[in-house]
Amino acid sequence: MLLTLERLGPGRFVLYAIGAAVAAFLLLPVVFIALLSFGSSEWLQFPPPSWTLRWYRALLADPRWVAAFWTSTRIATTVMVLSVALGLPVSFALVRGRFPGRNALHAFFVSPLIIPVIILGIGLYAIFLSIGLNGTFWAFVAGHLILALPFSVVCITNALLGFDDAIEQAAVVCGASPIQAAWRVTIPAIRVGILSGALFSFLLSWDEVVLSIFLASPTLQLDLSPIIAAVSTVLILLTTAVMGTAYFVRRRAPQ
Repeated sequence: MLLTLERLGPGRFVLYAIGAAVAAFLLLPVVFIALLSFGSSEWLQFPPPSWTLRWYRALLADPRWVAAFWTSTRIATTVMVLSVALGLPVSFALVRGRFPGRNALHAFFVSPLIIPVIILGIGLYAIFLSIGLNGTFWAFVAGHLILALPFSVVCITNALLGFDDAIEQAAVVCGASPIQAAWRVTIPAIRVGILSGALFSFLLSWDEVVLSIFLASPTLQLDLSPIIAAVSTVLILLTTAVMGTAYFVRRRAPQ
């Protein structure tokens, strides 16, 4: 029998307190970063001596940051498209296929989820350095795609498992080819899973730092000014907006 918070009596207040403490623990660093981005100090100083929008103006006025923003967007968009394009047939094969080694193949595609990113970064650094790809656009795409593909596979696979393939078979009986039935019936029905995989892939590429450091060229420059806090705040807001959009679309999608 399931217990609800109402039936827990006074214990529910303990659960509320624990939940609030965990939420505060997770959110306080984000709040500190946002506050630092409005500080007038030349360094990352908390509490700030005064408040200013100087670092946001400097961020928008610096062509290097603007160029970095568009480069990150291009990489994340490319990773998102490739992740879905590869994850869709892989998911169909894992769910619909009946062949030896299917479970091993599934484990292979989701294995990047459990491999430490720093280990993956060291390996990719050695490979790309040997073939002269370090610091290039496609090196970032390939590295981020390795991390993003499992998310597409998991999201689309779960959507396929929840789809009644008898509907697709009915379309075939009515005269559609298997490809037409999959394109016009199955894919629209699992669009929420596809969208989830696409958004996770985009955000993973957008926010990935550790792997990007290994894939960057030796000319990478580090900046510890409050502009970093401003950039982080902008990224947090954009990530929140994307996740909020995904939640809204999921709620509005027919069940």
